[in-house]
Amino acid sequence: MYLKDNIELFRSFTFYRMLNIFKLYLSFIFSRITKKSFVLGTPFALSIEPTTTCNLGCPECPSGLRQFTRKTGNLTPEINKKIIDELKNNLTYINYYFQGEPYINRHLFEMIKYANQNNIYCSTSTNGHFLTDKNCKKTIESGLQRLIISIDGVDQKSYENYRINGDFSKVITGTKNIIKWKEKLKSQTPHIIFQFLVVKTNEHLIEDIKSLSKSLKINELRLKTAQFYEFKKGNPLMPTNDQYSRYKLKEDGEYELKNKLYNHCWRMWSSAVVTVNGEIVPCCFDKDAVNKIGSLHTDKFKTIWNSQSYNKFRSLILKGRNEIEICKNCSEGSKVWA
Repeated sequence: MYLKDNIELFRSFTFYRMLNIFKLYLSFIFSRITKKSFVLGTPFALSIEPTTTCNLGCPECPSGLRQFTRKTGNLTPEINKKIIDELKNNLTYINYYFQGEPYINRHLFEMIKYANQNNIYCSTSTNGHFLTDKNCKKTIESGLQRLIISIDGVDQKSYENYRINGDFSKVITGTKNIIKWKEKLKSQTPHIIFQFLVVKTNEHLIEDIKSLSKSLKINELRLKTAQFYEFKKGNPLMPTNDQYSRYKLKEDGEYELKNKLYNHCWRMWSSAVVTVNGEIVPCCFDKDAVNKIGSLHTDKFKTIWNSQSYNKFRSLILKGRNEIEICKNCSEGSKVWA
């Protein structure tokens, strides 16, 4: 459906990168069969965290609620360069986002540009408050291929219900700015996505956000289900429309995840997360980086990726995923590979 965006992504698939994905998948299947971690290749996708700082205070967001135990700060270009220089032959995709607002890091454009120069497809996710003329021009010149703008309302009142301290007008102005600069610079990128987090306070506005996206000529609208840290007894933000909920009500009156937790996860073989401090964690559901496996300040990425600690974590996934805390609230990916 989004042909131009897919073409941009496929341009990153060299022969060696495709071979790497094939090796990763073979080792993933072998590990599932043997119940022992075995890895060939290096991740084809990474989430790299530009910053843990955020200007908003959204509920259900550790960054917004200032609930991290790890230090806040900004990723350095040196760490970004170290990752790319080591993994560029196999690395296909980087999402410059984990927690925080990426545009707060003044080196964001420099880091994206370096990845782009190595033919790596790049995306990032923003709350849209920093999309000034200057930043939009720099965004396009950096070569960013995909820009996700979080917008959870259709006016100030509905928007600030979730986006605490947010300014809806700034998001709209910023969106218009990035579209304007795409036209000025005659650029096909970035592919612009409106991401609408469906919660109880805005679920009645879905048709309105569709209309707004169309009027602004947004490339794509995504309706995203919300993750709640406390969900068993329900949550005030849980939508009433079951279609937009990750959870289902049981006969005993408590809620559980809709999807079944299989004892395997493709993400453990295909990708990893690099925190703002250069630490490696296995999954983006580990918001507070509890399961730190290594640090790029002391080791090469490949050393960490193939380490006993990483393989031990993968083995735990294969034996009992419901025993791992960050997996207990996971609603992504696993069923596809059942």
